Amino acid sequence: MLAAYLRHLAASPWARFADQPPWRITQGSEALVAAVAAGLSGTSDWRQAADSIVVHRSAVVESAAVLKAPAVIGPRCLVAHGAYLRGGVWLDEDCIVGPGAELKSSLMFRGSKLAHLNFVGDSIVGAGANLEAGSVVANYRNERDDKRIRVRLSAELVTLDVQKFGALVGDDCRIGANAVVAPGALLRPGSVVPRLSLLDQEAGT
Repeated sequence: MLAAYLRHLAASPWARFADQPPWRITQGSEALVAAVAAGLSGTSDWRQAADSIVVHRSAVVESAAVLKAPAVIGPRCLVAHGAYLRGGVWLDEDCIVGPGAELKSSLMFRGSKLAHLNFVGDSIVGAGANLEAGSVVANYRNERDDKRIRVRLSAELVTLDVQKFGALVGDDCRIGANAVVAPGALLRPGSVVPRLSLLDQEAGT
């Protein structure tokens, strides 16, 4: 699945970061998104909504949505009423961030959707993923003193030198309503997380 992630980056404005693991990109998302926004600012298909916030002219940002710089909202995206985007957010084409959803320091690739009332933090969401209402991708280990994130690579549990990382969500994943994905998850393309469930790969569940 890391290979699929690298292919996405190579075909996007993130090509120069394709040698970086996902937690490095989310950790530096504010500076990286600001750089992408600066490259688009002033081009004919994009409008400058605010400093370091650019929105494609075919995208829709509804009333009461909050966009905090930096942010890039791509072609035909919808950012719905009451959505909250912060910490460096990039949306590819045809993405939806639904009513009351919060997206923080994250990248979403083509056609992915947050239904509504979601939280997704410090994550990379592949193409065609769908998060049903109320589902959460957590980004911080609030329950313990050692806040470093651990990811499971094959059978090995690897401790990262970052304290915030949510998930790498593969293409076409489905995360059910009110499910919780614990920090440090790597979801293979096409994975299904059932409704009302907890996915904690660190704990092996």
